[in-house]
Amino acid sequence: MSKRRILATEEILPLILSVSGALGILPFTIIRFLHGEWIVGTIDACIVASFAFLGISVYRTGKVRGPSILLALLCVMGVLSTVYLKGSGQVFWAYPAFIAAFYLLTPREALLLTLATILALVPPLVNELGPLQLATILITMLVTASFAYAFALLTRVQRQKLVKLATRDPLTNTGNRRALDDKLAGVIAARKRSATLASMLIIDLDHFKSVNDAYGHAAGDQILIRLTEIIKLRIRITDSLHRVGGEEFVVLIEGQNIDNASQLAEQLRTLVEVNELAPKQAVTISIGVAELHDGETCEEWMCRADDALYEAKRAGRNTTSLAKSA
Repeated sequence: MSKRRILATEEILPLILSVSGALGILPFTIIRFLHGEWIVGTIDACIVASFAFLGISVYRTGKVRGPSILLALLCVMGVLSTVYLKGSGQVFWAYPAFIAAFYLLTPREALLLTLATILALVPPLVNELGPLQLATILITMLVTASFAYAFALLTRVQRQKLVKLATRDPLTNTGNRRALDDKLAGVIAARKRSATLASMLIIDLDHFKSVNDAYGHAAGDQILIRLTEIIKLRIRITDSLHRVGGEEFVVLIEGQNIDNASQLAEQLRTLVEVNELAPKQAVTISIGVAELHDGETCEEWMCRADDALYEAKRAGRNTTSLAKSA
């Protein structure tokens, strides 16, 4: 029996909107069919089916971006179609559609979509409403869009700050252990889907305690920052660097086997050795390297890399050791 998939936070909103949209429009679909309004009823039925399909797609695949765009477009297209077919009495559906767009899209995208929708609504409204009614509806739409844009922009900035606080190491600005766990899960999933190669380096500063004792923790912090700068300059943009301990770092290398990863490890070890990270004292690193194997868990993979690191330490430090097969 398969385990039930745990929903990610970003999946919940599209699912809620899909369900609420389908259930909210379904009664009107039934009423319109009962009243013989076949064209509008068919459009409503298509919208309900689309909401349901997109919700199921998000639930099954976990992919959010594409369904979110389609949901936003579906909301505004539903408003436009009903207003053009049924008249100005349907225009009030525009307000929840606009709010949904600002939840589903980026603030800029949602603003452009709502402005385009308002312009598209002008022709049918002009034909039915007086100047005062038309002005009232258009102004309230613009005010709603403005407030929604401001709220969405503020929320987006705050969310980015929270994500950074939750996933970045404050000293070195590298990923932290939580970010590493998320990345490892993604790499493992990619391996299961398409046998994607991946390797891991676990890097540890040699005798770092003695460096701190000799020069102080402030100098030690600067050494850690300089070390991460050296690593970042050498690894690819697709590789990721994470600080997982006081002086321990993990580099995840996607698309590379253990031979390529060990070459990178040796280059990093040499670069650190030749750079004077501390005055009158050599600063070196030891590295354990492990390639991801089929069916291996995150814990098993890291354990093999960690064992390789300790082997490098036992071999005298300032060296690279390759992990044994699982």
